[in-house]
Amino acid sequence: MKKILLGLIAVVVIAIGGFFGFDLYTQRRITSAVEAVFDQVRAEGGTASHGRISFDLMQRTLTIGDIAVETGTQPPFRLKAATVMAYGVDRSDTSRFSAASLEARDVEIDATMGDRQAVALNYKVPQVTVKDFTGPTGVRQLRKSASLFDLYGFGLAYLAGVSASSITAPRLTGTVKTATTGADSMSGEYTYSNVVLDNIKGGKIASSKTDGAVFTFNSQPGGKPLKTTGELSNIVATDIDVGAMAAIFDPAKANDDRDYRVQGHVSAGPYIINATPGLNTRIDGVTIDDVRINPSRMQLPSLLAMIPPPGSPPPSPAQARELLDNIAGLYAGFSIGNAEMHGLSMEAPQAPQTQLKLSSMRFNFERGKIGELAVEGIDAHAPNGPFKVGRFALKALDVASFLRLSSQFAAQKPSAEQTLALFPLIEGVEIKGVTAPYKATGKPVNIDVLSLDWGQFVGTIPSKLRLIAKMAAPLDATDPQQQALVAAGIDRMAVDADLGAAWTETSRSFALEPVKLDVAGLLNASAKLTLGNVPREAFSVSAAEAMGAAAQIEAGATELVVHDLGVIDFAVAQFARTQNVGRDEARRAILDSIKAQGDAIGGGNPDATALVTAISQFIETPGQTLVIKLTPRAKAPALQLMQLLKTDPQSALAQFKIEASTGL
Repeated sequence: MKKILLGLIAVVVIAIGGFFGFDLYTQRRITSAVEAVFDQVRAEGGTASHGRISFDLMQRTLTIGDIAVETGTQPPFRLKAATVMAYGVDRSDTSRFSAASLEARDVEIDATMGDRQAVALNYKVPQVTVKDFTGPTGVRQLRKSASLFDLYGFGLAYLAGVSASSITAPRLTGTVKTATTGADSMSGEYTYSNVVLDNIKGGKIASSKTDGAVFTFNSQPGGKPLKTTGELSNIVATDIDVGAMAAIFDPAKANDDRDYRVQGHVSAGPYIINATPGLNTRIDGVTIDDVRINPSRMQLPSLLAMIPPPGSPPPSPAQARELLDNIAGLYAGFSIGNAEMHGLSMEAPQAPQTQLKLSSMRFNFERGKIGELAVEGIDAHAPNGPFKVGRFALKALDVASFLRLSSQFAAQKPSAEQTLALFPLIEGVEIKGVTAPYKATGKPVNIDVLSLDWGQFVGTIPSKLRLIAKMAAPLDATDPQQQALVAAGIDRMAVDADLGAAWTETSRSFALEPVKLDVAGLLNASAKLTLGNVPREAFSVSAAEAMGAAAQIEAGATELVVHDLGVIDFAVAQFARTQNVGRDEARRAILDSIKAQGDAIGGGNPDATALVTAISQFIETPGQTLVIKLTPRAKAPALQLMQLLKTDPQSALAQFKIEASTGL
C-alpha cells in the first residue's frame, strides 16, 4: 500500500514537473516567435522593443507589454502599445497565428505625410478588441524608402490576409498638424466613437459601424484665423473589399485595367459643420452605393509625389498641367453607382438673411463622367426676396476630360476653338420650378421648365439641339422698352417655346423642327425649315472652312403658322399712338402700306400677290390664323437667296412656290 502511495506521489511529481517543463518550453517557443517578428523589423533598418512576454498554458493566454516599433522608412512610421493580450492562442499551424480574442491597450501611431514632412498624423486608441482572429505570422518586407502611401498599402495587404468575427474600438482619436507656420498652417483633432467591424474574412469586411465622429480644425486661409468644428453621426458601410483597396497601393497593379468593387453601401448623417467666422452647415444624410476603382487609371503614387507641400511656391504652368492631368486620371479610375445627399441647410450667423436650403442632390459617376447631377428643392434668399428652384440638373458631365482641358488653359487664355471643346463634355441642362424676384417689383419670375440638350457632335460643334422653355415674368413700367406693353394692359409676359434642330449626315439635310413659340396673350406660332446639301465641313471651327461649306447649302421647304391672340390689335394700337390717329385709321394705313410693298415686290408673280392678300386678311380681321408655305422650284443656294432678298426681293420670291391662306 505504501509502495502504491509512493508511486502515485512520484507520478504526480513527474506530471507536475512535466507540465511546468512543457510550460517553460512553450513559453520559449512563443517568445522566440515574437522575437522573430521584432527581429524582422530591426533587420529592415527599424527599431523594435517590448517588455515582458508571458504565456499562460492553462488559459492559452499570451501577454506582451510595452511594445514600441519604428520602421526604417523615411519618413518613419511609429507604433506603441502598452499591452497586447491574446486569449485562446492556437499555434497548431506555425504559418498562422490564431486566437479566440486579441486585446490591445493604449495604442498610439505616428506617421508623416509628404516627403518633406509636411503633415504629421497621430492616432490614439485606448483599447482595441479582436474576436476569433487568424492571421499570418510573418510580415512582408517594407522598403526603407517607403512612404505613407506604401504604409497604407502594407496595412491593407496585411488586413486582407486576416480573418476575425469582429474588431471593436470604443474610441479613436486622431490629430493632424502641418509642419509649416503662418498662413499655411493647419491643425486639427477628430475622435471616432464605438467603431465596430464585423465578419472580416477573405479580404472583405461585411460591415463597419461608427456611432459618430467629432472634429475641430484650425487654419489661417488668407492669413485670417478660421476655426471649424463638426460632428458626423451614424456612419455605416457594408460589403467592403479590403483586397480591392490594396490594389490601388500595389505597384504590381499599375497596369491592371480591371474594375474592383471596393464598397457596396455607405450611409451617414446627420453631418454638422460650424465655421467661425463663416457658415454653419447641416446635412441630414448621405448615401453612396457601388464604389469601384481601376488601379491602372488612378496612379496614386505619381499624383501624391506631385502635390507640393504647404508653403511651397506656386507650381509652374507645366507642373500645373501635369498635376491636373494626373487628377483627371484619378477621376477616370473611380466609379460610383449612386450617391445622394439630402437635407442640406447653410446659414451665416453674421448675415442671417444669407440662408440656403437644399432637399437633395444625386449623381452617378462612371470612369470620370457624371451620368446626371440633379439638385432638387433649392430655397435661398436673394437681395430682393426669396429664390427657389424645384430642380437643376446637368444631364452629363465629363469631369476627367474637363480637367485635362483645363490643364491646357493653365499657361494662357483659351482660344475660341479651345473653348468650343468644352461643349462635348456636357450633354444638357434642365431647370424646373424656379421662382425668383424680379428687380424690386415685388413680383416673381417663374420658370416652369428650361431644358437644353445638344449632341451628335461634328468635332466640337453639336449638330443636334433641343430647347424647351416655359416661363413668365412681370413687366417693369419703368423700363422704356416695356412701357408700351404695360400701357396696353399687359403686366406679365409668358413664353412657351419648343425649338429643335438636327443634321442628318447620310442625306446631308438640316431641319429646324419643331419650332413652336407661344407668347401668352399675344400670339402662338410654329415653323418648319429645311436645308439641303449641308456638308460636314459646315460645322467646322474654322470660319474659312465653314463659310466655304455654307456656299454649298441649298434652301429647302419652309412652313410658318401664326395664330393671332392679340398681337395685331396691340401693333395697331401702338401705331395709332405714335401717329396720333384712331385705330381704324391706323389699321387702314398699315394695310395700304402692305399692299403698296406687295405691288412693288410681287409684280406679275401671282404667288406673291396671294401672299400679300393673306397677310392683309390676317391684319384686317383679328384672331385669324396665317399659314405660309414656301417650296423651292429648283435647287437654290441659300446664301445667294439671302443676298438676293436684300437687293431684289421680287426675284428671290420667284424662286419659290408660295402657298398662303388664313382661317379662324
